[in-house]
Formats: sequence, structure tokens, C-alpha cells
Amino acid sequence: MRTILRRGFVAFVLAALAACGRGEPQFRATDITGAQFGRSFELTDHTGKTRRLADFRGKVVVLFFGYTHCPDLCPTTLAELAAALRKLGPDQAQHVQVLLATVDPERDTREVLRGYVTAFDPNFLGLTGSAQQIAAATKEFKVIYQKAPGSQAGSYTMDHSAGTYIFDAQGRLRLFVSYGQGADVFAHDIRELLKAG
Repeated sequence: MRTILRRGFVAFVLAALAACGRGEPQFRATDITGAQFGRSFELTDHTGKTRRLADFRGKVVVLFFGYTHCPDLCPTTLAELAAALRKLGPDQAQHVQVLLATVDPERDTREVLRGYVTAFDPNFLGLTGSAQQIAAATKEFKVIYQKAPGSQAGSYTMDHSAGTYIFDAQGRLRLFVSYGQGADVFAHDIRELLKAG
């Protein structure tokens, strides 16, 4: 009887370990699954098409709020994302959509956004809208931004939150990637979401 119980216990432990091995994704960024914000947006992409989060269902979506005149945070993040997609390779990268939503609609016209984001990757999309639409989107995603006077008369910069949001293929907000975590973290966590389906 003890032998049977021992074998049953060993079988249970092995089954549990196997389940752990194929269980929840092991993320390197901050897992915010179940967050009660960041549910959607309504903005216009750089081709003139109205976009909502649901439009990208079936793809892992990476959303970053920034602007084209940004001196450091935005180009660094977009360069890391472009490098991450290269690490994933074309078969996986085709299932990822990177979006830059501007916090500077005054200067970031569709044409400006198109030239900027596609310089990093031809499949990246820039998003813009009215000041009210940008305000609504940033509020939904808890993004803080404000205009700061520049060194010359009439010039300005935009101070803004610098993290990146990642959604799974079902459109659920899953991850927050802090600024500067690098291409390897993006590539690893996107790959985990792609494997999960």
C-alpha cells in the first residue's frame, strides 16, 4: 500500500512540475495583467485611418506615448523596439504591432509621424488626434505630459511618462516596460506572449 501511495505521490509531483513548466509566461518586465486601465483608445494613424485597440486583435501590441521632437527617451525606446523585432525574426515580428501615440499633436502631423516612426521600422505606426483625443488616451493609460518652454522664444519640449505598454493577442493589457530596460527584455516578453497565443 505504501509503495502505491509513494508512486501516486511521485506521479503527482511530476505532473505538477510538468504543469509549471508550461504554465504562466515568465516575464522580465512588470506584469500588470488585470489592470483596470488602458482598455482602449481612439486615435488616427499616420495613414489617416481611425484606430482603436481592437483593430489589432490577433497581434501583440506595443504602445508608447512620446513625440517626434523628443531628444532622447522616444528615439531610444523606438530603437530598442526595432532591435527587439529583429531579434524575434520576421516570422514572429509579423505578429507584433508597435504604436507611437504622440503627446504633441500640434507639431506631430500624420506626415511628420510617418517619416519618424517608419525610419525605425516600416511597420511601426504613429498615432495622433485632437488635443482632446490625446488627453483622453493619456488619461486612460495614466500617462502624464506637459509642455515645457524651450531655450529659444517659441520653442518647447514635452515632458512625459516614459514607460511602454504591451498587450497580448486578445487585446488584454499585460505588461509595463520601464524606460531603459532594453531590447532583450522587449524581445523576451513579446516572445512569451506570442507563445501563449
